[in-house]
Amino acid sequence: MRTDARGLAVAIDAVCRIQGEFTLRSGLTSSEYFDKYRFESDPVLLGRVTEAMATFLPGDTEVLGGLELGGIPIATRLSALTGLPVIFVRKEAKTYGTCKIAEGGDFAGRRVTLIEDIITTGGAVRQAAESLRELGATVNDVVCAIDRSEPGKNALHEIGLRTISVLTKADLDDARAR
Repeated sequence: MRTDARGLAVAIDAVCRIQGEFTLRSGLTSSEYFDKYRFESDPVLLGRVTEAMATFLPGDTEVLGGLELGGIPIATRLSALTGLPVIFVRKEAKTYGTCKIAEGGDFAGRRVTLIEDIITTGGAVRQAAESLRELGATVNDVVCAIDRSEPGKNALHEIGLRTISVLTKADLDDARAR
């Protein structure tokens, strides 16, 4: 791991890995929890994450697509940093008003790079990519802060989507071990 990535992993792990008693999405309980919103709500740490992510953006990116909820603050900060326009991609289209799946400017016929905080199974990313493609966007890449998918479990390549991550779960675990 690069030295700058190691420092970022140490900082994120120190802020986000918390101890206590937590019920996980699976229903199991755990004495440890990774609270991703702690790095997203810290302006200094969010700045470090987005600066790192900006270096991974494909050069042909025309629009950033921030996924609800965690990808939105990252995509907004990336937009301000890079000057690229941003859209906000919902998990489901609104049932009122404009009834859109994505809010913001026009993205049809443009290359959209999806922005996500953490990828575990890639389900939300898959859904967003497919929805935007149906509406005319070209979506080939997702850039995430942390890929915590288990080896072989991130199947986004099956729909032609490349995953680019700043950090992995292994990076965070390595940072914790030091």
